Amino acid sequence: MPTPARLTPAPLDSVGHWLAPLGLRLILAWEFFESGREKLQGANWFAQLDDRFPWPFSVLGANLNWSLATWFELLGSLALLLGLGTRLAAYSLWVLSIVATYAVHWPGAWASLGELWQGYAITNKGFGNYKLPLLYLVMLLPLMLNGAGRFSLDQLIGRHRLQAGMASGPWGWSATLVLLGLPLALLLPWVGAALFTAGLAVLLAALRPR
Repeated sequence: MPTPARLTPAPLDSVGHWLAPLGLRLILAWEFFESGREKLQGANWFAQLDDRFPWPFSVLGANLNWSLATWFELLGSLALLLGLGTRLAAYSLWVLSIVATYAVHWPGAWASLGELWQGYAITNKGFGNYKLPLLYLVMLLPLMLNGAGRFSLDQLIGRHRLQAGMASGPWGWSATLVLLGLPLALLLPWVGAALFTAGLAVLLAALRPR
């Protein structure tokens, strides 16, 4: 009788470490490259957003924000394609997507979660249209947390580099919660505040003398 351990699809796990992150990287690299290329070749329409950018982007001006968005998308897509600096690239694009959602796709006002959910759409019918950026955020999250996978330059370089001790345990949890909570506070202040507070609590618990 085979044991439960032998029923685990280990070959699929092995293949998954190679192909699953690669699939996410390729599709996201193409999407952000297309967006960056359109900005590079097109006219700057950020001035039409008036004061809808959050601080500190609100003080940078339309031209600088346009250039930042363009090059973050182009360079970020290249980093995802190569699997180089993947966590940093994914987080940069994650923040960029949240800022874009806040400025362009998020509803101006909503009174309930049911009303907010009407904005989960491609076409804006008065409730926002944040479906695509939300999908990008969810797809970027595994790359931020797990990295580029084995088929990447990060993996090739990482074979000869020691892992930082602060990347795991309470330090890793604290940094993750804080870094996720800060940008999310733009869209859902209570969710962002809860994550940020939880991250600080984990950090304080780790620093407490035993």
